Amino acid sequence: MELTPEHPPERVADLAAVAEKEGFDVAFTSSHYFNRDPFVVLSRIADATDEIRLGPGVVNPYETHPVKLAAQTATIDEVSDGRAVFGVGAGDRSTLSNLGFERERPLRRVLETFDLARDLWTGETVTHEGTFTARDASLNLEPPSGEIPVYVGAQGPHMLRMSAKHADGVLINAAHPRDLEWAAGELEQGVAERPADRGPFETLAFGAVSVAGDEIDAREAARPPVAFIAGGATEQVLERHDIDREAAAAVSDALERGDLTAAFDRVTPAMIDAFCIAGTTETVADRFEAALTHVDGIVVGSPLGPDLEDAIRRASEALARATDQ
Repeated sequence: MELTPEHPPERVADLAAVAEKEGFDVAFTSSHYFNRDPFVVLSRIADATDEIRLGPGVVNPYETHPVKLAAQTATIDEVSDGRAVFGVGAGDRSTLSNLGFERERPLRRVLETFDLARDLWTGETVTHEGTFTARDASLNLEPPSGEIPVYVGAQGPHMLRMSAKHADGVLINAAHPRDLEWAAGELEQGVAERPADRGPFETLAFGAVSVAGDEIDAREAARPPVAFIAGGATEQVLERHDIDREAAAAVSDALERGDLTAAFDRVTPAMIDAFCIAGTTETVADRFEAALTHVDGIVVGSPLGPDLEDAIRRASEALARATDQ
């Protein structure tokens, strides 16, 4: 489950405790400069839970230096008694631009980031010259887990293939079976080049989900995340779902102006169908089942639903139905 720290840390920690009780395996905290700090929130989640794994989902190595990200994640592993995971990706281009960062060579930067982190977590002193610089860098703590799993947030073909070749798992930024089927083909190419000693690879759909007792309520709650997804969708993705380009451009233009209300209003039913798993428990269970034909698991992502605790319980029930548990 993805928990967005748009709420105070204590509130997010309470939601993580509900997710743990409902059987979720991992709690990811999203990372956006305008929300609470994900690592602070993760430390609260560690205190509020006992077994659920936890980590950023996802941080990028532009806003924060990769060595610092490795130290922060190792700290979460320490305070959670070895439950950390490391979700890392290239970040959103428009958001990074707002902060003056150039999203240069994203695939190489992400790969170098988690390669470096793995070395630091084993106690090595590292000097690195590449998309970033680190000289004689080391950590004065070692993660108690010994090896923190790395999950790469990916959407494009090259990042998908790289994750399958080098990471422990992938967080596919998609919810619709058409997108997941396409992504599975790209991942298959990467897995074919995966070193034999790398271990198993897990594919997770990191999808926007909105579930409620009422279909209309669930779909209305889906508008904000769908607006951001549709506004940044590539031509290829729009074509795959037969989304009107002018409608998508209208959403994107409103977002660029900072007019969020207009952007959300311009979200069409077709966009919600393509970019979010939204509806009642029964509807969402059917959509989960369809998605699971292409991936190993699902990250239930924002917005969850109009009532967060209720949405967590309904999402758990929907997953159980989809997997016949």
